[in-house]
Amino acid sequence: MDFQFNFAVDENENSEADAQFLLLCSPKHKQESRGKSREIADPAADSSPKLAAAKHGDEAASKKKLCVKAAKEHSIPEELNKVLENKVMETVLDFSYVKLSEVEMTCSGDADSEGIISKSVSSHSDLIPGVYEGGLKIWECTFDLVDYFSEAEIKFTNKTVLDLGCGAGLLGIVALQGEAAQVHFQDYNSTVIDEITLPNVVANCISGGRRMMGSGKDGKARKPPSKRPRKAEGSPDVLNRCRFFSGEWSQVSQLLLNSNKPCSKYDIILTSETIYNPDYYSALHDTLAQLLDRNGRVYLASKVHYFGVGGGIYLFEKFIEEKNVFRTSMVKTIDQGLQRCIMEIAFKNCC
Repeated sequence: MDFQFNFAVDENENSEADAQFLLLCSPKHKQESRGKSREIADPAADSSPKLAAAKHGDEAASKKKLCVKAAKEHSIPEELNKVLENKVMETVLDFSYVKLSEVEMTCSGDADSEGIISKSVSSHSDLIPGVYEGGLKIWECTFDLVDYFSEAEIKFTNKTVLDLGCGAGLLGIVALQGEAAQVHFQDYNSTVIDEITLPNVVANCISGGRRMMGSGKDGKARKPPSKRPRKAEGSPDVLNRCRFFSGEWSQVSQLLLNSNKPCSKYDIILTSETIYNPDYYSALHDTLAQLLDRNGRVYLASKVHYFGVGGGIYLFEKFIEEKNVFRTSMVKTIDQGLQRCIMEIAFKNCC
């Protein structure tokens, strides 16, 4: 599956660019890409069942080790201009975001110590299990969740919020601009946090970014894309409400709860397209149970089914029911393209 997100937009073709953006966000690409990655991870057929089983066990153990990625908190540079230095920003659906093709050309060496950009480009894959988990892309369900915030009038004022599996960080940015007291961003990959998430937060919340809660029913950006590097202007106070983390979920949970700056439990946890792989369900469930306030809410956006990988909203709902810790509610269903859903999750004994 050759799928590579290209956000390049002709300044004189805005409506066409928006249509192209939504097409590229179609679920088929992500599912097929992830399906390919899963197929590569499967052991080859072996003439001996015992040898095949042993080989499968060894690869499964190796994969499990890869998925335990150490947690790290990322510092925010004092000079915010450096965050956007050499970054080319574009705008779609009223969000400013780093242009990925420029990152691919300029990000190397220490800036991509994990090597995920080169590996993703060379393999034409948006998922390399245990190495790169898709955080360089903006996936379709993110915008479903943003729309739901507006429709349901979700209030972030004075709330503590976690954008889990944040990628571009757009969900957390909405919470910040909704006057959340604290917003923490987490992604599996440190490169994503440094090169994508943090610049996006600065561009939307510091550099004259616009409030994004009303992009309009036509779903089109109000202004043409900016293809020039932006400068960080205005008060950096909003970043005092932010913390940025990378690493595997269980490791990040431990860091948050046991560091010298432990955080309070979150009033709201936001997460989109993070349940594509059933192998990760236990870690995700435990993370939500450890970090959510007793009266908090999780808003999770997902496709009904991820073909080739096996995950999906109803499978995760069943997993939650069996654990008997949370109650769930399907608060929105989107039938355009492959069916997608938004689930609200809360503790069973909450008020």
